[in-house]
Amino acid sequence: MPPEPAAPLATIATALRRERERVGISLTELARRAGVAKSTLSQLESGTGNPSVETLWALGVALGVPFGRLVEPVDDDIRVIRAGEGPRVRSEQADFTGTLLSAGAAHLRRDVYLIELEPGAIREADGHTPRSVEHVVVAAGRLRVGPEGSPVDLNPGDYATFPGDIPHRYEALLPGTFAVLVMEHP
Repeated sequence: MPPEPAAPLATIATALRRERERVGISLTELARRAGVAKSTLSQLESGTGNPSVETLWALGVALGVPFGRLVEPVDDDIRVIRAGEGPRVRSEQADFTGTLLSAGAAHLRRDVYLIELEPGAIREADGHTPRSVEHVVVAAGRLRVGPEGSPVDLNPGDYATFPGDIPHRYEALLPGTFAVLVMEHP
């Protein structure tokens, strides 16, 4: 039995197999459609390859899925990506690395906010519309955020997502805390 691949390779391997089987095509056919060597695709599906952004984009196009569906782990209710972690994919063409924090879903409204907080008062929010989701990336300071009863502490560069349709909180732990907040509503 081959060793367990490391994330994000494990995520990519699982997603490629899942999407290829959903479309109902063979490894050979997907490789042909994407213009990727069959051996490369076989390595990716076994979690041992080293895919570039360009290879994953080509595979996504051939499968009819967005790039994010191939690199984003399956969501839990609350998910945190610490600065410097997450599914990082490098380009073959430039000194460029992309880290997908969250793939957007079709037919959602997205509101983007820059939020500024200071220690002291806690911003307690009631749940928003059903199935709303909040995404937060801390730019400076330190932030405690998330559902009441299970908030997480975030440092600059950290990302968290959580259900926005339940009571949740925002609390600055350091002066000058600010973050980017993306709210998704169906």
